[in-house]
Amino acid sequence: MATDNYLGALTGVRSGKRSFYPEYVRSAERLERAVGALDRISRALVRTGEGPRALVEAVVRAAAEHVQADWLLFAVADGALRAARPRFLLLSGENLVEDERLFPSDALAQLRVLRSRPWEADEPAETGVRVPMTLDCEPVGGIAALPAPGMDVADTDLAVLRVLANQAAVALHNSYLVHATVRLRGRTEALSEAAEQQARDLAARNAELQETQRRLFDAMRRQALDDERHRIARELHDSVTQDVLSAGMMIEICRAELADPGADTDVISDKLVEAKGLTRHAVERLRAAIYALHHTDSEPSGSLPVLLERLSTVHLPTDLKVSVSVHGEPVPLPGEAEHSLLRITGEALFNTVMHTNAARARIRLDYRPESIRLAISDDGDGDPVQLRRMLRLSSATDLAGAHRGLANMRARTEELGGTLSIRRSRIGGILLLLEIPLPLPGERTP
Repeated sequence: MATDNYLGALTGVRSGKRSFYPEYVRSAERLERAVGALDRISRALVRTGEGPRALVEAVVRAAAEHVQADWLLFAVADGALRAARPRFLLLSGENLVEDERLFPSDALAQLRVLRSRPWEADEPAETGVRVPMTLDCEPVGGIAALPAPGMDVADTDLAVLRVLANQAAVALHNSYLVHATVRLRGRTEALSEAAEQQARDLAARNAELQETQRRLFDAMRRQALDDERHRIARELHDSVTQDVLSAGMMIEICRAELADPGADTDVISDKLVEAKGLTRHAVERLRAAIYALHHTDSEPSGSLPVLLERLSTVHLPTDLKVSVSVHGEPVPLPGEAEHSLLRITGEALFNTVMHTNAARARIRLDYRPESIRLAISDDGDGDPVQLRRMLRLSSATDLAGAHRGLANMRARTEELGGTLSIRRSRIGGILLLLEIPLPLPGERTP
């Protein structure tokens, strides 16, 4: 009896029945078919490297051979494995068919079931056999077959079909992942190329913008110089011309009076002195205009202390002694800022010569951590209170062009973000004090 139990455990049959041998034979045949099926599965799975279609064809042929099917259908459910190709494949005889219009009616009915999602895997097929194809425990299709007449499909055969179906699902899913990866890589490369192109476009536009800004800056500087030249031309016309004409008229009057034997020489002498003063004023205005016109935009200007020293020693009358002192560590300034400070200083010295009897003038330039102070003082007889009142009036109205120098100086100072104040100097005359904060407006901080 124990021997029968061991034999039954090994063969799957009981030795006590009369049908022992036929059942043993059938069991041996099923075992041989299972081993053959496993061999066919292994040969089918090595086709993965050839792509999903080759694998599906190999699976279909292996499954059809295992159950000796008249036809065998492989199908992916609608909505599952969207990138999988082929979606369904029928093996009928030796022919592989993908056109469902050529399917037999029973195979077409199975196709409708397999493509529905989900479908009941335990539901028996009306004709033939049907097994599900799952991925991550989710139904994604299946295999259906019509075995040949007389073919007894056992549970082991269905298990083999399920293994084949699931392996096909994994292969198709891998194909989907590869497809998605290739698509994403393509999009990434396209986006990367677009980003590089955009970067090149931005670089080109930035270069164009910088060139435009440079041209605009040059145009603004030329416009500023033109405006200054126009102002100088107006001053020459309104002042120098009048001074020269007045001096000429005074000299003509003196010549006419000298022709009279009874002319008062003292009066004539006073008029000649006045004519001399007019010509002197005209010469000083001409010198200031020549200095401003001499420094063109293309000429290297040098540092502000050098320019102030040049202004004090070259382009001013010899009877006004000007001293320049610089304190602190000089810092580089934009050309427009240096030009504005130089023009303010020149205008202040010009006013000193024109409107005071000063003999001395001092220029003090202080470089401080957060500001620049520029002081122009003289020992003349100017009145700070009167100048401040004139500055307020010139800001409110043009006053026929009079005292625009003060308003221009304050405007230039405010353009630099600073302030201009008028005080009494320690040496007795006028003190113009400029406070310019650092960094200048529009200048980048280091």
